[in-house]
Amino acid sequence: MEANGLGPQGFPELKNDTFLRAAWGEETDYTPVWCMRQAGRYLPEFRETRAAQDFFSTCRSPEACCELTLQALGMEVTMVPGKGPSFPEPLREEQDLECLRDPEVVASELDYVFQAITLTRQRLAGRVPLIGFAGAPWTLMTYMVEGGGSSTMAQAKRWLYQRPQASHQLLRILTDALVPYLVGQVAAGAQAL
Repeated sequence: MEANGLGPQGFPELKNDTFLRAAWGEETDYTPVWCMRQAGRYLPEFRETRAAQDFFSTCRSPEACCELTLQALGMEVTMVPGKGPSFPEPLREEQDLECLRDPEVVASELDYVFQAITLTRQRLAGRVPLIGFAGAPWTLMTYMVEGGGSSTMAQAKRWLYQRPQASHQLLRILTDALVPYLVGQVAAGAQAL
């Protein structure tokens, strides 16, 4: 996917491929560790930047992929400070699925993510591999049905049992949106997912 004109050609040579070699099952001198952490929780620079603008204008990063994917599907998403993503109109009935947008259109509207990946890969200058990310279909479904984060996922579980065909349809819609999104991340320069 080189539609953005910023394909993987011309990236600096990777100087530290230990993580990737370990991911491929190759032997390494040491076990690499990858820690995923939300920058906004501890980086003062991130918090300062975020205070000046709204969440989605500021980050547009893997941290927000779940929320951004859902926005592209046509659902309104707001960020509630200290709580996370919230959906004012969660999915409640099978008919609500008809309001979701075509998954093929979704990836075309997330080009800014691919451009950000390409730019990040270039600026990493080969120091470390760039890891892409997307929320899993079940995670996205849970947010869409619950209306936000949930420790019990009661509404989502209810959907599975009471609406098995609609649940399958929703998971298929999400998968159909996520596959080209992840492929696009790799094409843009992500070296692992």
